[in-house]
Amino acid sequence: QVQLVESGGGLVQAGGSLRLSCAASGLTFSGLTFNSYTMGWFRQAPGKEREFVAAISRIGGTTYYADLVKGRCTISRDNAKNTVYLQMNNLKSEDTAVYYCAATPRNIRDSLLHGYDYWGQGTQVTVSS
Repeated sequence: QVQLVESGGGLVQAGGSLRLSCAASGLTFSGLTFNSYTMGWFRQAPGKEREFVAAISRIGGTTYYADLVKGRCTISRDNAKNTVYLQMNNLKSEDTAVYYCAATPRNIRDSLLHGYDYWGQGTQVTVSS
């Protein structure tokens, strides 16, 4: 059973930082391992659709960011720990949302077109102005 468990959310003042973590388990089937998966972060604010935040390729050599967070967020992964991270700096009130971790065995380019297969339950990030 695939599980993606996010942590690290919370309440922070505008201009502050948070580091989100996503621990993955159960992805090791059919010969796959954690580094067989492209990992992504998405977010959904109240009353809005879920939107892409960042993605990282299987080995971590390629990253993509949404324009809204580019320069303020860094996605990284530790394949030895089956964990992906999202470092968020200079947070703004508009960053307030539930942040979701996602995984797909597709390569990072295909993930942008065809989406993700596994999702976590989300972690709340609230930025006070």
